[in-house]
Amino acid sequence: MEDRWRSGEAARFPGPLGECVYGSRLLGSDPALVLHGGGNTSVKMDFADITGRRIEALYVKGSGWDLASIEAEGFTPLPLDRLRELAALDALPDVEMMRELGAARLDPEAPMPSVETLLHALLPHRAVQHSHADAVVTLTNTPGGKRLVREALGAEVMIVPYVMPGFDLAKTAAEMGPPPDGAPGMVLMNHGLFTFGPDTRTAYRRHIELIDRAERWLAEAAPAPEGSGPPLPPVDRRELAGLRRRISKAAGRAMVVRRGAGEEVSRFTARPDLDDLARRGPLTPDHVIRTKRLPMVGRGVEEYADAYREYFAAWRGRARTEPVMLDPAPRVVLDPELGMLTAGETAAAAAAAADIYRRTIPVLERAEDHLGGYRALPPGDLFEVEYWDLEQAKLRRAGAPPELAGAAAVVTGAASGIGRACAAELLARGCAVAGLDRDPKVEEAFSGPAWLGAAVDVTDHRAQEEALDRAVEQFGGVDIAVAAAGVFGASAPVGGMDMEGWRRVMEVNLDAAAALLAGVHPLLAQSPIGGRAVLIGSRNAPAPGKGAAAYSASKAALTQLGRVAALEWAADGIRVNVVHPDAVFDTGLWTEELLAARAAEYGMSVDEYKTRNLLGCEVTSETVAKAAAALCSDDFSATTAAQVPVDGGHPRAV
Repeated sequence: MEDRWRSGEAARFPGPLGECVYGSRLLGSDPALVLHGGGNTSVKMDFADITGRRIEALYVKGSGWDLASIEAEGFTPLPLDRLRELAALDALPDVEMMRELGAARLDPEAPMPSVETLLHALLPHRAVQHSHADAVVTLTNTPGGKRLVREALGAEVMIVPYVMPGFDLAKTAAEMGPPPDGAPGMVLMNHGLFTFGPDTRTAYRRHIELIDRAERWLAEAAPAPEGSGPPLPPVDRRELAGLRRRISKAAGRAMVVRRGAGEEVSRFTARPDLDDLARRGPLTPDHVIRTKRLPMVGRGVEEYADAYREYFAAWRGRARTEPVMLDPAPRVVLDPELGMLTAGETAAAAAAAADIYRRTIPVLERAEDHLGGYRALPPGDLFEVEYWDLEQAKLRRAGAPPELAGAAAVVTGAASGIGRACAAELLARGCAVAGLDRDPKVEEAFSGPAWLGAAVDVTDHRAQEEALDRAVEQFGGVDIAVAAAGVFGASAPVGGMDMEGWRRVMEVNLDAAAALLAGVHPLLAQSPIGGRAVLIGSRNAPAPGKGAAAYSASKAALTQLGRVAALEWAADGIRVNVVHPDAVFDTGLWTEELLAARAAEYGMSVDEYKTRNLLGCEVTSETVAKAAAALCSDDFSATTAAQVPVDGGHPRAV
């Protein structure tokens, strides 16, 4: 384990709190230590209130902040005297504890503090760092975990048996007394590692030293698995879409499903003991929030959901408040042919589950093959965390998800203009989006797990099909298709048309859209929300313009294609609509030369040409995108085969 502390870098983070920010980022940016909001850190220092009075305080990581990118504002100052009073109580429900901690904040605008705040307060050290290091849980999650921790880390490390995080853990630590003098840290069984010191630099370096000991010990006693299993076979995208539909049905809402491959996945899913080993439980109890207690092995979604209901019924008495059952759909799927699938209400949730389980696989393998077997916490203990009253309170407070959360879309022409605006609007409404465009900039058009940019020339139908495969691997299926790729072509009268130019316009505006619809139809038919398609037509379809024969004809044909698709696909629950924009001048179709030529065709100045609609309003790419996204929403669940003008009102199209 590399010590990444650099004095020069640390100097840019002055003071005890700045040093804590720097050390926290080092901890949080290493996926072998911390994943997706896990871990917490703190530093004890004085807080100066508005009167100048100095208060002995604990600055602890606040809820909602990621250690990898935390700022000073992400730490919550709390008076240590009050924290010690709370820790001295005989009992304190965690919801009440968090209410008291929230009320005790010295800065009312600071975030809610970590649930492990009281433990940080009780440790008699100025700086504390906590992670869920893979190497440590590899040792603890075994039948002889305590003995292995002693062998690997040394006798001076304090060992705390597993206790539910929150007040109970703080109380147990208080009863055990402070760590012995000279102890560099303490291991919480089936949970993680705490280290401490007079400053963050010391606490961090002790953290790295102990993990390095664990890794070196494991390298000899339990070598990391290597190699790959049999190559995973190609999977028909319709099969993945069908499985996603069943998972979504079990969840009661659309789910993003992400496929993962790679050496570790093929090796793990090829194990003869996969069914047994994968059903032992997660590395740390907090993982159940993202992965559930167990993955689904195979494709029996309905059987998995039934088993989850039985698990809930068997252990609901362990919840501290009356629990509301979470959906019974799996979050991790393991299958020798599919590899690993992860599901989530959003693309980010599916990606987080994938990250966690990729870290889980080698821990399971090493413990099972070399350390006497992998052993997680019993189901009842995991149920307590999954149905923790704090987590249940979050669910009660949570508002409605974005309207298209869990949905997946494909948008062509997504690098610029109307296509890019459609992608942006769908992303803003919670949708995962695969954007296709021949411009390589499409790959970086947006960022995050909900975006897949594919540099594809849509006139290359095989390449477009391969992009659809990638979209389904990334998101599980396609619920929405928006055909926005388009070109205008050179302006010319019918008698003087260049047929190569005519053909190019048809290839982009019509043929590529037809190929897209043919490719997405089986996926839209399996959509858990009902398939939706929007074709970006043009005012030129109902009201063609002189000198634009190829463009006008292509958009008229595209409109007719949409009408036929609406007729044919209604039985599959798919709706197909067309949006007809006009005078959208912030797109790649319009150059100064083309604008001047079109204005001349009408005997107008450029300014007159831009404002020729009835409303005299500006029509932008965003205007068109909002209309397209609205047609993909449930507000238009009874609308198909519609042609919606977004043109400010054109006299010849009224």
